[in-house]
Amino acid sequence: MKTRVVITGLGVVSPNGVGLENFLNAIRSGKSGIEYYSQLDELGFSCCIGGIPEVSEKLKREYLTELQLKGFNSSGILYGCMAGMDAWKDAGLSVSEGVDYESGTIFGTGTSSVEKFRESVSKLDEGKVRRLGSTVVAQTMASGVSAYLGGILGLGNQVTTNSSACSTGTEAIMMGYDRISAGRAKRMLVGSCSDHGRYMWGGFDAMRVLTYKHNDDPEAGSRPMSASASGFVPGSGAGALVLESLESALERSAPIYAEILGGQVNSGGQRNGGTMTAPNGEAVQRCISGAIRNAGINPTDIDLINGHLTATSKDCFEIQNWSEALGLSGEKFPWINSLKSMVGHCLAAAGSIECVASVLQLKHGFISPNINCEDLNEDIGQLISPVRIPQKLIKKDSNIVAKASFGFGDVNTCIILKKYEN
Repeated sequence: MKTRVVITGLGVVSPNGVGLENFLNAIRSGKSGIEYYSQLDELGFSCCIGGIPEVSEKLKREYLTELQLKGFNSSGILYGCMAGMDAWKDAGLSVSEGVDYESGTIFGTGTSSVEKFRESVSKLDEGKVRRLGSTVVAQTMASGVSAYLGGILGLGNQVTTNSSACSTGTEAIMMGYDRISAGRAKRMLVGSCSDHGRYMWGGFDAMRVLTYKHNDDPEAGSRPMSASASGFVPGSGAGALVLESLESALERSAPIYAEILGGQVNSGGQRNGGTMTAPNGEAVQRCISGAIRNAGINPTDIDLINGHLTATSKDCFEIQNWSEALGLSGEKFPWINSLKSMVGHCLAAAGSIECVASVLQLKHGFISPNINCEDLNEDIGQLISPVRIPQKLIKKDSNIVAKASFGFGDVNTCIILKKYEN
């Protein structure tokens, strides 16, 4: 019998809200975090809008010391540390003076501090190796964010970083869930983070997958499931969750947001229509149906889907895969929403930020709106009832939420979350 795993802490650094309360208010009200950035225009970007969390210098110093911040310019690691520390505190956990061998972290990212890496390369090219500074390795190594968090919190269980493109955050949660479920840890801090800026977003602009039609109206730019969707809007930030065995949570009377019933991680092998940038539909459906089996539920038990839904041509294909995997269509299809309408596509951080949003909807009994979807894609409307794609806040209790992420490399993750019942 596998150990029950619950969520006892949340933290988030998002383009539309930094901190749990700000983020909760934002997703309830449909607040956008997308803005225009003139520096992208000056650099010749087609897409000059994006989602960047508002983090002041004063706020940084509430999390990291002056020594830690010295020579520090990794926005992704900063966001990850902030979200992770907030989640730890939210779970009612203290920083261990010794080593906490029962707790660990799996905190993912796509790339670590491209800006710091560029700065280092420039100095090396100028023959200034002695000017690199002492933090360049810690900030540019792939596992930088988990290393920082492990040290700040004194974690002695598994401390590692995963990386699976857009699926990184949800995959990290599944990895932490598996570790606790197998009895290898009492609790795991899981999540993911992503940098922002020209070095992170330039490649996507060159691929022509970003929208260029809304530079004069940024908040209307991210349009999942919309007929006028013209590409995704890049974003950045971090999401973090504390996962804990139910036994451990009850022992210390911890707050419980939700329970993870199970999930699935797989790949389409870049076959049967799957490529580096496109999903294999059969694999997506297998991931969804596998998550349902692993969680021990029926498709009709799902009340809400928080989709990947990036505002590209693949949105309709994703809805089709959901419909076929669940065997549900029309008005029998669950409610579905996409946080990306408010924050853009936060890349490696997307899955974890969206999981935080999913848990908050479960906990507080609402379904957040899909903004910018007033012109629903007709093909989507033929697959499922438009009523199931809310454009305004719905105050409604859900019992089970399915959250999925699909990433570059044809990789997939689906998690089943349930409202906690003793």
